[in-house]
Amino acid sequence: MGLDKITILIILINVIVSYKGFGDQIFFEKYKFQISPILNGEKIRMLTSGFLHVDTSHLLFNMLTLYFFAGPVINYVGVPKFLAIYFGSLLAGSLFALNFHKKEPYYSAVGASGAVMGVVYAAIMLNPGMSLYMFFIPIPIPAYVFGVGYLLYSIFGMKNRWGNIGHSAHIGGAIGGFLLTIILYPAVITTNLKMTLLLAIPIVLMFIFKDKLEA
Repeated sequence: MGLDKITILIILINVIVSYKGFGDQIFFEKYKFQISPILNGEKIRMLTSGFLHVDTSHLLFNMLTLYFFAGPVINYVGVPKFLAIYFGSLLAGSLFALNFHKKEPYYSAVGASGAVMGVVYAAIMLNPGMSLYMFFIPIPIPAYVFGVGYLLYSIFGMKNRWGNIGHSAHIGGAIGGFLLTIILYPAVITTNLKMTLLLAIPIVLMFIFKDKLEA
Protein backbone atom coordinates (compact mmCIF):
# COMPACT_ATOMS: atom_id res chain seq x y z
CA MET A 1 0.00 0.00 0.00
CA GLY A 2 1.57 3.27 -1.06
CA LEU A 3 1.64 6.26 1.21
CA ASP A 4 0.85 9.75 -0.01
CA LYS A 5 3.50 12.33 0.88
CA ILE A 6 1.06 14.28 3.05
CA THR A 7 0.28 11.16 5.09
CA ILE A 8 3.99 10.54 5.62
CA LEU A 9 4.42 14.17 6.72
CA ILE A 10 1.54 13.96 9.22
CA ILE A 11 2.91 10.70 10.64
CA LEU A 12 6.41 12.21 10.96
CA ILE A 13 5.09 15.28 12.77
CA ASN A 14 3.13 13.06 15.18
CA VAL A 15 6.20 10.92 15.85
CA ILE A 16 8.54 13.89 16.38
CA VAL A 17 6.15 15.84 18.64
CA SER A 18 5.13 12.74 20.60
CA TYR A 19 8.71 11.65 21.26
CA LYS A 20 9.57 15.18 22.32
CA GLY A 21 6.69 14.91 24.80
CA PHE A 22 7.83 11.48 26.02
CA GLY A 23 11.16 12.92 27.11
CA ASP A 24 10.14 16.44 28.12
CA GLN A 25 7.42 16.66 30.74
CA ILE A 26 7.34 20.47 30.65
CA PHE A 27 6.72 20.39 26.88
CA PHE A 28 4.02 17.73 27.34
CA GLU A 29 2.23 19.69 30.07
CA LYS A 30 2.40 22.92 28.07
CA TYR A 31 0.76 21.54 24.94
CA LYS A 32 -1.61 18.81 26.14
CA PHE A 33 -5.39 19.28 26.13
CA GLN A 34 -6.50 20.55 29.54
CA ILE A 35 -9.77 22.29 30.31
CA SER A 36 -8.66 25.05 32.67
CA PRO A 37 -5.81 26.50 30.54
CA ILE A 38 -7.96 26.32 27.40
CA LEU A 39 -10.82 28.20 29.07
CA ASN A 40 -8.23 30.75 30.22
CA GLY A 41 -7.17 31.46 26.66
CA GLU A 42 -4.66 28.75 25.67
CA LYS A 43 -6.70 27.64 22.66
CA ILE A 44 -3.57 26.37 20.87
CA ARG A 45 -3.76 23.28 23.08
CA MET A 46 -6.85 22.19 21.12
CA LEU A 47 -4.55 21.71 18.13
CA THR A 48 -1.20 20.75 19.67
CA SER A 49 -2.68 18.02 21.88
CA GLY A 50 -3.57 16.18 18.68
CA PHE A 51 0.14 15.56 18.01
CA LEU A 52 1.03 14.32 21.50
CA HIS A 53 0.51 10.75 22.71
CA VAL A 54 0.53 8.92 26.04
CA ASP A 55 3.13 6.33 25.00
CA THR A 56 4.56 4.47 22.02
CA SER A 57 1.68 1.99 21.78
CA HIS A 58 -0.87 4.82 21.71
CA LEU A 59 1.13 6.57 18.98
CA LEU A 60 1.58 3.34 17.00
CA PHE A 61 -2.12 2.49 17.06
CA ASN A 62 -3.14 5.93 15.81
CA MET A 63 -0.50 6.06 13.09
CA LEU A 64 -1.28 2.53 11.88
CA THR A 65 -4.95 3.42 11.69
CA LEU A 66 -4.10 6.58 9.75
CA TYR A 67 -1.88 4.50 7.44
CA PHE A 68 -4.77 2.19 6.55
CA PHE A 69 -7.44 4.85 6.07
CA ALA A 70 -5.79 8.03 4.77
CA GLY A 71 -5.06 6.77 1.25
CA PRO A 72 -8.65 5.96 0.27
CA VAL A 73 -9.78 9.43 1.41
CA ILE A 74 -7.03 11.20 -0.50
CA ASN A 75 -7.78 9.14 -3.62
CA TYR A 76 -11.42 10.26 -3.53
CA VAL A 77 -11.27 13.90 -2.46
CA GLY A 78 -7.65 15.00 -2.97
CA VAL A 79 -5.09 16.42 -0.54
CA PRO A 80 -6.72 19.81 0.30
CA LYS A 81 -10.06 18.23 1.25
CA PHE A 82 -8.26 15.42 3.12
CA LEU A 83 -6.44 18.04 5.19
CA ALA A 84 -9.76 19.80 5.84
CA ILE A 85 -11.17 16.51 7.12
CA TYR A 86 -8.07 15.70 9.20
CA PHE A 87 -7.69 19.06 10.92
CA GLY A 88 -11.43 19.73 11.01
CA SER A 89 -11.95 16.42 12.80
CA LEU A 90 -9.07 17.15 15.18
CA LEU A 91 -10.66 20.45 16.18
CA ALA A 92 -14.15 18.93 16.29
CA GLY A 93 -12.78 16.34 18.72
CA SER A 94 -11.26 19.03 20.90
CA LEU A 95 -14.47 21.10 20.86
CA PHE A 96 -16.57 18.07 21.79
CA ALA A 97 -14.18 17.20 24.63
CA LEU A 98 -14.19 20.81 25.82
CA ASN A 99 -17.98 20.88 25.90
CA PHE A 100 -18.31 17.45 27.53
CA HIS A 101 -15.72 18.11 30.25
CA LYS A 102 -16.17 21.88 30.69
CA LYS A 103 -16.96 21.47 34.40
CA GLU A 104 -13.77 19.48 35.02
CA PRO A 105 -10.91 22.02 35.09
CA TYR A 106 -8.23 19.36 35.54
CA TYR A 107 -9.42 17.04 32.79
CA SER A 108 -6.63 16.42 30.29
CA ALA A 109 -5.99 14.18 27.31
CA VAL A 110 -3.75 13.80 24.28
CA GLY A 111 -3.75 11.97 20.97
CA ALA A 112 -4.43 12.20 17.26
CA SER A 113 -7.46 9.96 17.70
CA GLY A 114 -10.02 12.68 16.95
CA ALA A 115 -8.40 13.48 13.61
CA VAL A 116 -7.82 9.80 12.83
CA MET A 117 -11.39 8.87 13.72
CA GLY A 118 -12.65 11.53 11.32
CA VAL A 119 -10.48 10.05 8.57
CA VAL A 120 -11.75 6.55 9.40
CA TYR A 121 -15.36 7.67 9.07
CA ALA A 122 -14.61 9.52 5.82
CA ALA A 123 -12.83 6.49 4.34
CA ILE A 124 -15.68 4.12 5.15
CA MET A 125 -18.34 6.51 3.83
CA LEU A 126 -16.41 6.93 0.58
CA ASN A 127 -15.38 3.26 0.28
CA PRO A 128 -18.14 1.20 1.95
CA GLY A 129 -16.75 -2.10 0.68
CA MET A 130 -13.20 -1.63 1.96
CA SER A 131 -11.67 -4.12 4.36
CA LEU A 132 -8.36 -4.41 6.18
CA TYR A 133 -6.08 -6.88 7.96
CA MET A 134 -5.28 -5.86 11.50
CA PHE A 135 -4.33 -7.19 14.90
CA PHE A 136 -2.93 -10.46 13.51
CA ILE A 137 -6.39 -11.64 12.45
CA PRO A 138 -5.88 -13.82 9.34
CA ILE A 139 -9.11 -12.74 7.64
CA PRO A 140 -10.07 -9.31 6.28
CA ILE A 141 -12.14 -7.15 8.62
CA PRO A 142 -14.87 -5.02 7.03
CA ALA A 143 -13.79 -1.44 7.63
CA TYR A 144 -17.22 -0.42 8.90
CA VAL A 145 -16.96 -3.05 11.68
CA PHE A 146 -13.70 -1.46 12.81
CA GLY A 147 -15.14 2.07 12.56
CA VAL A 148 -18.35 1.40 14.46
CA GLY A 149 -16.56 -0.80 16.99
CA TYR A 150 -13.91 1.85 17.62
CA LEU A 151 -16.57 4.50 18.17
CA LEU A 152 -18.57 2.29 20.55
CA TYR A 153 -15.37 1.55 22.48
CA SER A 154 -14.78 5.30 22.71
CA ILE A 155 -18.29 5.92 24.03
CA PHE A 156 -17.80 3.34 26.80
CA GLY A 157 -14.28 4.64 27.44
CA MET A 158 -15.63 8.16 27.86
CA LYS A 159 -18.34 6.94 30.22
CA ASN A 160 -15.92 4.89 32.35
CA ARG A 161 -12.96 7.29 32.11
CA TRP A 162 -10.54 4.66 30.79
CA GLY A 163 -6.95 5.94 30.86
CA ASN A 164 -5.61 9.36 29.90
CA ILE A 165 -6.77 8.95 26.30
CA GLY A 166 -9.23 11.45 24.80
CA HIS A 167 -12.21 9.15 24.24
CA SER A 168 -14.56 12.12 23.93
CA ALA A 169 -12.27 13.49 21.20
CA HIS A 170 -12.74 10.22 19.27
CA ILE A 171 -16.47 10.85 19.22
CA GLY A 172 -16.13 14.50 18.27
CA GLY A 173 -13.69 13.52 15.54
CA ALA A 174 -16.11 10.95 14.14
CA ILE A 175 -18.86 13.57 14.07
CA GLY A 176 -16.50 16.03 12.39
CA GLY A 177 -15.41 13.48 9.78
CA PHE A 178 -18.99 12.43 9.14
CA LEU A 179 -20.25 15.98 8.57
CA LEU A 180 -17.21 17.21 6.66
CA THR A 181 -17.36 14.26 4.27
CA ILE A 182 -20.97 15.08 3.47
CA ILE A 183 -20.14 18.77 3.04
CA LEU A 184 -17.06 18.19 0.87
CA TYR A 185 -18.40 15.20 -1.08
CA PRO A 186 -22.22 15.42 -0.92
CA ALA A 187 -22.62 12.66 -3.53
CA VAL A 188 -21.82 10.19 -0.75
CA ILE A 189 -25.41 10.53 0.49
CA THR A 190 -26.85 9.12 -2.71
CA THR A 191 -24.05 6.73 -3.70
CA ASN A 192 -23.42 5.19 -0.27
CA LEU A 193 -26.61 5.98 1.64
CA LYS A 194 -26.82 2.70 3.59
CA MET A 195 -23.27 2.98 4.92
CA THR A 196 -23.77 6.65 5.76
CA LEU A 197 -26.88 5.79 7.78
CA LEU A 198 -25.10 2.87 9.49
CA LEU A 199 -22.25 5.10 10.61
CA ALA A 200 -24.73 7.69 11.86
CA ILE A 201 -26.35 5.20 14.27
CA PRO A 202 -23.72 5.24 17.07
CA ILE A 203 -23.49 9.04 16.81
CA VAL A 204 -27.26 9.40 17.18
CA LEU A 205 -27.33 6.91 20.07
CA MET A 206 -24.59 8.83 21.82
CA PHE A 207 -26.66 12.03 21.73
CA ILE A 208 -29.79 10.18 22.86
CA PHE A 209 -27.96 8.82 25.92
CA LYS A 210 -25.78 11.90 26.47
CA ASP A 211 -27.23 12.58 29.93
CA LYS A 212 -26.37 9.06 31.09
CA LEU A 213 -22.85 9.37 29.73
CA GLU A 214 -22.34 12.59 31.69
CA ALA A 215 -23.71 11.08 34.90
